[in-house]
Amino acid sequence: MSRLRSSLLVAAALFAVSLSAPPALAQIPGADVNDRPDPATVCHVGVYRLDDGSWVDVAPNGTAGLRWRRLDGASSRMTLGADGRWVSALGSTRRVEGPQPQLGTCEEGRIVFDGHPGRRVVLNTQETTFVGHGGVRLKGRLILPPGEGPVPIMVEVHGSEGANALDFNAFQRFAPASGVGVFVYAKRGSGGSEGRYTQDFHVLAEDAAAAVVEARRMAGARAGRVGLHGASQGGWVAPLAASLTPVDFVTIGFGLAYGVLAEDSDQVMLDLKAKGWGPEVLEEAKKITDVTGAFVASRGAVGFDGLEAVRARYRAEPWCADIKGEFTGLLLNTPNDQIIAMAPKMDAGTSWDYDPLPVLGSLDTPMLWIQAEKDTGAPPDATRRRLIDLSAQGRPITLLEYPDTDHGIVRFETGPDGRRTSLGYAPGYYQAVLDWAKAGRLEGDYGDGRLLARAEDAR
Repeated sequence: MSRLRSSLLVAAALFAVSLSAPPALAQIPGADVNDRPDPATVCHVGVYRLDDGSWVDVAPNGTAGLRWRRLDGASSRMTLGADGRWVSALGSTRRVEGPQPQLGTCEEGRIVFDGHPGRRVVLNTQETTFVGHGGVRLKGRLILPPGEGPVPIMVEVHGSEGANALDFNAFQRFAPASGVGVFVYAKRGSGGSEGRYTQDFHVLAEDAAAAVVEARRMAGARAGRVGLHGASQGGWVAPLAASLTPVDFVTIGFGLAYGVLAEDSDQVMLDLKAKGWGPEVLEEAKKITDVTGAFVASRGAVGFDGLEAVRARYRAEPWCADIKGEFTGLLLNTPNDQIIAMAPKMDAGTSWDYDPLPVLGSLDTPMLWIQAEKDTGAPPDATRRRLIDLSAQGRPITLLEYPDTDHGIVRFETGPDGRRTSLGYAPGYYQAVLDWAKAGRLEGDYGDGRLLARAEDAR
């Protein structure tokens, strides 16, 4: 989860799992269901084919400006300068460096990228409304590559974000431009979809399973391999959806193979290790996260006695102020009356008791997991161990891990204050996602990604 959220968004972590929205999907951590792209620049959004055959995608950068990205993971924010020229800042930095693409008018649909002219690709797009869990009507969209023959199709499964994927999902453009169809839908409570935002994984999985059925129906004879592509919180939802409806593949980016409460505990340990605290402190901190986890899982029903006890016992310890996590730091430092006041507004129905292991251990669907080695939002160590063990037991799991990357499979630089700033995505990451959809296997190199488990080896 991004540590740069406002205090209100951090408060929301009390009763909602807040794995940040995946940067690879151009969604903004904590994005609101009412967020819309910048109307002054949205006309430029699209994937552009350059004269050398490659593509560059231009996406909304949240609610302000644009962002371009390339297959090799290069990415920059784009803002319009006072002189009418577009200025690109590397990754999420403020440094103006690297390619400086220029866009034509909205009507022209053209770009010049690093000396190569290009035109916006017209994609085969169909809008639909389908029925998810409980009869809720969801807005969806199928985008297919040009042509008539069968193509693989990825059904996009959301992270924890509230924002409308129909606006902010980038795979819906560049995957079809690379020969892979995409079905994307607005999660319940956003983008014209009915219902209320929820983090009930079972409800979300039923919505995703319904999306698979709708994608197959709409694609008809063009439906080749159809699978699920989930990231972040979608790592819990996509495999669960695959257990509800037949799919040909599952792809998970920067997700977790263990339960929700362990995410907070792992983040607390990372916080303390980063500050230099040793095993003795970590052992004591685990006693705190046991209490805060029980409080959150019960939605406060266990009462405040346990919280007050750990506050009294540990508040004077010099390391206590270094505890953050998903919600533990907040619970330690928020008065009880404020917790009571905010709780009803923050409960998103989170599946606190969900353990993904039984689902992962029973699925016969080939799964690709892509991890960030230095992920602070979804600490990877326990997930890595579980996935390698499952693969060794014969489960069809392939695990690809990228060194020196954070949540979103983003490369980063670390500032003097310890904060990380994205420099773009790991080379090879996008290609791995596309190849898995096309063929269900990885061949060759994918940047500096390391294959830690391979489904073919298990078989």
